[in-house]
Amino acid sequence: MAGQQFQYDDSGNTFFYFLTSFVGLIVIPATYYLWPRDQNAEQLRLKSLRRAHGRCLWYRLRLMKSQQSIVPTLKKAALLFGWAVFLLLAYKVSKLDREYQEYNPYEVLNLDPGASLSEIKKQYRVLSLKFHPDKGGDEATFMRIAKAYAALTNEQSRQNWETYGNPDGPGATSFGIALPAWIVDQKNSMLVLLVYGLAFMVILPVVVGTWWYRSIRYSGDQILINTTQLFMHFMYKTPNMNMKRLGMVLTAAFEFDPRSNKEATIRPTDNIEVPQLIRELGNINVKKKEPPFCYPYSLKARVLVLAHLARMEVSEELEEDQRFVVRKSPALLQEMINVGCQLTMMANSRGGFHAPRLVTIENCMKLTQMIVQGLQESKSPLLQLPHFEEEHLRYCISKKYKVRSLQDLVSLKDSDRRSMLRFLGEEKYEEVLAVLGSFPHIAMETKLQVLDDEDSNNITAGSIVTVTVTLTRKRMAEVFEKEQDSLPCPGEETATPEEGQADASKTKTKVWQNKSKGTKKTAKSKKKKLTKKKATPAPAKAKQANGNVAGNEVATTTTTTTATTATTATSAVAKEDEDEASDKGSESEEGEANKDSPSERDEDSDKQSDTEVDEIAGDDEEEWEALQQSIQRRERALLETKSKVTHPAYSLYFPEEKQEWWWLYIADRRDQTLVSMPYHVCTLKDTEEVELKFPAPSKTGNYQYSVILRSDSYLGLDQIKPLKLEVHEAKAMLDNHPQWDIPDTEEEDEEQEDSDGIEESDENDEDDD
Repeated sequence: MAGQQFQYDDSGNTFFYFLTSFVGLIVIPATYYLWPRDQNAEQLRLKSLRRAHGRCLWYRLRLMKSQQSIVPTLKKAALLFGWAVFLLLAYKVSKLDREYQEYNPYEVLNLDPGASLSEIKKQYRVLSLKFHPDKGGDEATFMRIAKAYAALTNEQSRQNWETYGNPDGPGATSFGIALPAWIVDQKNSMLVLLVYGLAFMVILPVVVGTWWYRSIRYSGDQILINTTQLFMHFMYKTPNMNMKRLGMVLTAAFEFDPRSNKEATIRPTDNIEVPQLIRELGNINVKKKEPPFCYPYSLKARVLVLAHLARMEVSEELEEDQRFVVRKSPALLQEMINVGCQLTMMANSRGGFHAPRLVTIENCMKLTQMIVQGLQESKSPLLQLPHFEEEHLRYCISKKYKVRSLQDLVSLKDSDRRSMLRFLGEEKYEEVLAVLGSFPHIAMETKLQVLDDEDSNNITAGSIVTVTVTLTRKRMAEVFEKEQDSLPCPGEETATPEEGQADASKTKTKVWQNKSKGTKKTAKSKKKKLTKKKATPAPAKAKQANGNVAGNEVATTTTTTTATTATTATSAVAKEDEDEASDKGSESEEGEANKDSPSERDEDSDKQSDTEVDEIAGDDEEEWEALQQSIQRRERALLETKSKVTHPAYSLYFPEEKQEWWWLYIADRRDQTLVSMPYHVCTLKDTEEVELKFPAPSKTGNYQYSVILRSDSYLGLDQIKPLKLEVHEAKAMLDNHPQWDIPDTEEEDEEQEDSDGIEESDENDEDDD
C-alpha cells in the first residue's frame, strides 16, 4: 500500500492560492452588504418629503448628517483596498508556474503519441549518443530518457505508467499544505507559538466573552433586562397608574443610567441647568425619596422629557441629552405595554394579584403619542400642525367654526377654512394643507366568528372567538377630495323637496363626523311622524341560528303616509275598488290553481326541493372556499416577512424618523380590562388584516366590548368601534355519535374478511414450507 507524504510549500505558490481564496471570501460578501447605498436615491426620497416634512427636526438632522458624515467614504475606501489586494493576488496566482505536470514518456523522447517500437528505439539511440554522460551529456537528462524508454519498451513499466501514471508504480500520496515552510522552521517556533497563543487564548476569548456579556444584558427588543424587571415591579405594585406616575417610571429606566449605558451622560453643568429647568417647570416631585426616582439620572431624564412635552428651549448640551432620552422613550413604553400584557395574562391564568388596569396600558400609548409629537396631554391636537400656536386656537374654537380636532378642520369648506386661518400667509397655509393631507385616515372593518367550528357564527361559552379586523389606510387628502366631490356645485339647479328627501336617504355622513347628533335628530323626527299616524306592524323575522352577533343584522321597516284630509274620501273609495279587484284576482288565481293536477304539484315540490339542495350545496362550497382562503392567508403571513417601513410620521420635535405604527386590541371599557392583548401593527402601508383572538366568557348573555385602534405617532386619530357579543350555552357532547353506529352485518363481514385473510396467510406459509 502506498504511503502518505505531507509537505509544506517551500516555494510559496500554494500559499497564494489559499490567500486569494480567503481574501475573496471576505471581500465579495462585504461589498454586497457594506457598500453604501445610492446616495442619490436617499436624496430624492428626502426631496419628495420636503414639502410636508421639511420643518420637522428629524428631517433637518438627516440633511445635516448626510452632509457631514464621512462613514460612506471610509467604507468605500476600505472595500476598494480589499478589491485591490484581491486582484493583485489573483494576478500573482495567474503567473505562477505549473509544478505538477502529468508524466508523458513520448514528450521526453520527442515522439508523437502512438509511435512504433522501431521509432522508439531509433530515437532512444539518437538521444543516448547526444546526452549520455560518457559522451559529455547531462546525467539527469539521460536518466529521464532512459526512464521514458523503459516505460515504452518494458511491459511492466508500461503497465505501471498506464495504470498509475508512473513507470515505477504507485508512489506516496503527496499532500501540500498551503503554508510556507518557514512557519514550522525551528528558528521561528517561539514566534509562531506566541502568535497562536495570543490569537486563540487571549483575543478570541475576550471577544466572545464581551459579546456574550453584552447580549445577556438585553432582551430581544434591545431593552435592558434590569429595565424590564423595573417596569414589572412598579406595574405590579401600582396597577392603576396615572400619567404623572407613568412618566416617573419611564425615566427611571436603566438606559438613562451612565453606569448601565455608556450612551447616557452626566455632565458637570447639570448641577446648574437641571435645577433651573425644574424651577421653570414647577412641581415635578423633586422631594420624592423613593428609589430610583430620587437618583440624579432619573431626575434629569424626567426633567428633559417634561421640557420636551412643554416645548421648552434648553441649552445645546442638554439638547443632545434630551434627544437621546426622547429617542429611547417609544421603545421603552412599548416594553412597558408588553410587561402589562404579561401581568394581565398571569393574573387571568393564576390569579392572586390585580392585573394592570386598562387605563394604565392606554396611558402608555398616549404618552408615546405625546412624546413623538412633543405635546402635553391637555393640549389641542391642532398644535401638531406647523405654524399653529396657542394664541391661534381661539380662532378655531370660536362659535362660528367649533374646530377642536383634525377631522373638524378637514371637514370645513375651503372658504371657511381659509377665513378661519387668516392669520397664516399663503405659503404657510399651503404648507398646513400639505401636512394635513399627509395625515392618515384609517377605515376599520370587523368580522366576528368562531373558527374551526361547524357554525362559525355560534358563540358558545368558553369558545375561542376570532375577530378579523381589516385596516385600510388612506391619506387625509384623498378622503377630503372625495368629500369635496360629493358636495353640490353652486351652478347646479336645486332639487325639489321630494328629490331632496330621496337623496338624503342615500347620502352618507362624513367619515370623520360624529354620528350621534344625526341619529338623535332622526330619532326625534321619527317620533313626530309616529305620533301623527301609527305605522303598520311589520312581521318579525324568525331568529336565525344561535350566536348571531347582536346588531349585525337589523330589519328596518319604514312607512310613509302622504294622504291629506281633503282627499280622505276619494282614497277610501279607491281603496275599496282595489280590494274588490284583488279579491276577484285572487279567486281566479285560486280557480286556476285548483285546475292543476296532483302530478304537476309533485313536480313543483320536487323542483323546489332540488333548488333548496343546490342552494345549501352552494353555501357549503362558499364556506369551504372561504376557509381555504383564510388558511392560505395565514400560511402566507407566517412565511412572509413584511418591512416595518410604512409611512414617515409628521413630528415637529422628534429627533429621528418615526414610522406610523398602530395598536389594535379589544377591551371591556366598563370593567376596565383587556379582552385581547394589544397587537402592534407595524406593516400597515395600504391594507392590513389582523386576527384578534380571545376566549368567550364562561357565562351566557350579551356582552359589550370595544375594538380600539390607537396610533403611536399622532394625537386625536384613535378609533373605537363597538363589538356586541351574544354568548350561548355550549352544545352537549354526544356519547353515541351516528358515525360510530356500525350495523351488525358490517361487523360480521369485517370479521369474516379478517378470518379469510388469516387462513390465506397460513396456507401461504404451508406452501413455502
